[in-house]
Amino acid sequence: MLNLRLIKVSIMKIAVFPGSFDPITKGHQDIVKRALPLFDKIIIAVGTNSQKSGLFPVDQRMKWIKKVFRGNRKIKVDTFEGLTVHYCEKVKARYLVRGLRQSSDFDYEKTISQLNNAMSDKIETVFLISRPEFSHISSTIVREIIKGGGNYSDFVPNNINLKKVK
Repeated sequence: MLNLRLIKVSIMKIAVFPGSFDPITKGHQDIVKRALPLFDKIIIAVGTNSQKSGLFPVDQRMKWIKKVFRGNRKIKVDTFEGLTVHYCEKVKARYLVRGLRQSSDFDYEKTISQLNNAMSDKIETVFLISRPEFSHISSTIVREIIKGGGNYSDFVPNNINLKKVK
């Protein structure tokens, strides 16, 4: 009798969650936590743009993200420059994770998703709708609060202490 063994071929489901994370917010943290059960690995990819400077240096943003997700083996933190779709191909990710706070986010993200798909039909975008308690939080608003000397602590993860920017 012929002994046949079934070989389980496992393809890792790798997702990229791209953004500036300038700074990381509780909304970002929630999206990643909710996406974790869907994927084998999530790469939180801090996009860099040589034409723009962020409020916080990229290396500081990466340290904060690593601190927030310390100990989670499914999460990797990285940086990239250029098109997100090219970065996905480089790291062999088949999925992009995007959070949607409001309907205008959907209109914008849908267009980006369709363009990414036109450049690479191997990339799928997964949209997660923000929980109501985080839908008003954006990095842009948090930066403005920081610049104005306001209390930002309700908007960033609990273990993150941002320095006031003058």
